[in-house]
Amino acid sequence: MFNRRQKHILLKFFSMFSVVRGYNILVIVMAQYLTAIYILAYDKPLKSVVFDINLLMLVLASAAAIAGGYIINNFYDSEKDQINRPLKSKLDRLVSQNTKLSLYFVLNFLAVILASYVSFKPVLFFSAYIFAIWLYSHKLKKLPFIGNITSAILTIMPFFAILMYYQNFETVIFVHASFLFLIISMRELTKDLENIKGDLLLNYNTIPVVYGERASKIMLTTLAVLTLIPIYLLTNHFEIGYMHIYFYLSAVLLFGFLLMLWKSKTKMHYLILHNILKFIVLAGVFSIVLLDVGLILNRM
Repeated sequence: MFNRRQKHILLKFFSMFSVVRGYNILVIVMAQYLTAIYILAYDKPLKSVVFDINLLMLVLASAAAIAGGYIINNFYDSEKDQINRPLKSKLDRLVSQNTKLSLYFVLNFLAVILASYVSFKPVLFFSAYIFAIWLYSHKLKKLPFIGNITSAILTIMPFFAILMYYQNFETVIFVHASFLFLIISMRELTKDLENIKGDLLLNYNTIPVVYGERASKIMLTTLAVLTLIPIYLLTNHFEIGYMHIYFYLSAVLLFGFLLMLWKSKTKMHYLILHNILKFIVLAGVFSIVLLDVGLILNRM
């Protein structure tokens, strides 16, 4: 069994893994590769995409920048998390703030170095991305609307790094992106409802704090209705293989989401709604393979 020192090291590892949201980063890495294989570079041989060193560097740079973003966000939100997520906050505090900040600078430097392997343009992109994350964590997230929109944009920006690399600007890609943007915007607003207690105590001017829960629910309903536009376009005007199943399922889940939303009053209710939206995003990652179930065999 583990001795005391080994347990301490293991706990610190899990603490840092929690701070950088390692599970989220793994999902994003998988999503970037699946997006490259099935959407952005669907006409290229499979091996040339999977073993493309430039793509690997961009994905690793994204992972490093995102991990750094989670660290700086955790740094600024430490007080709020003690109120809204006491158990997670307790785990996160096992690693000192100085250690977190040191790792933050190392990860950002690493992201820029990795990007420089590809060309100077990705260096500019990730430098701007890192600055935008810091600005959001330090200032913008406390502002209604601006904070939510910025968070949604920052979430999908790593995919634009891959998009710019492959120079694929087909309309269907932007319709997919609009669906993802709307779902993530809904998730951010739902998260604000879930964390309203801590936001009120620490003067975060989020939409629920400034405009109230009813206005937030109206906005969420509007966003949910707007998602029907990209769903309709993707299922009726573009060739998306069996992925139409995913979009039909998403529409059903969003309908259930709205039914529950207007009955929700407690933090637990909003947590369930938040998880529904997280499931839609996660299912969307794995559903990318439904665009062409025979693609892998055809491109071997």
